[in-house]
Amino acid sequence: MATAENLLDLARGELGTVEYPPNSNRVKYNTAYYGREVSGSSYAWCAVFLWWLFREAGASELYYGGGKTAYCPTLLSFHRGQWVTDYRPGDIIFFNFSGKSNARHVGICESYDGTYITTIDGNTGTGDEANGGAVMRRNRHRRYIVGAYRPAYEEDTMTQEQFDQMMDNWLSRRAQEPASDWAKPYIEEAIEAGAMAEVNGTIERPRDLVTREELAVVAAKLL
Repeated sequence: MATAENLLDLARGELGTVEYPPNSNRVKYNTAYYGREVSGSSYAWCAVFLWWLFREAGASELYYGGGKTAYCPTLLSFHRGQWVTDYRPGDIIFFNFSGKSNARHVGICESYDGTYITTIDGNTGTGDEANGGAVMRRNRHRRYIVGAYRPAYEEDTMTQEQFDQMMDNWLSRRAQEPASDWAKPYIEEAIEAGAMAEVNGTIERPRDLVTREELAVVAAKLL
């Protein structure tokens, strides 16, 4: 069954996969896509990673759209009729990290909080977002998004209990992520002002959700 969560489960199972040797684009997804082992700069594989996920899920037609491609701009053009801006888990997200409007990279959405989007991508990395050589979970500001489409997934029959467990797992993972670089100076300032000392876990879990009660404590301390 090709649901968004099935695709994401497949993607999570691939986290940590890297091309070898480094900077070669020699990776199992390319081997499957081209039907032979390939290497070289002509074989960037972020879009190929998505092709592999949809193929493994038995839903290649949801990836193909207008035809099979390993090129981000072409993949984007195939799906313009499915364009979305209310990003949800399972959406296919196109990025450009240089301020331009063309699609330079693509990944699958795991979560979106209205400002930051978390995706699982092939061929990314901390040193090179668009050609980093690894399957990784990445968290980025929405300003880097240049487009997105929502595949016509089958209806998910997830129970409320399963959904609650999925959300608990996601919130737990998110809470353990380190603070964003842009937020660190503000966190340090709030700590020095004593505004966070009474909000249990705020410092240790910098990206956890904050209740109105906790927000009231922080605001009162800063006044």
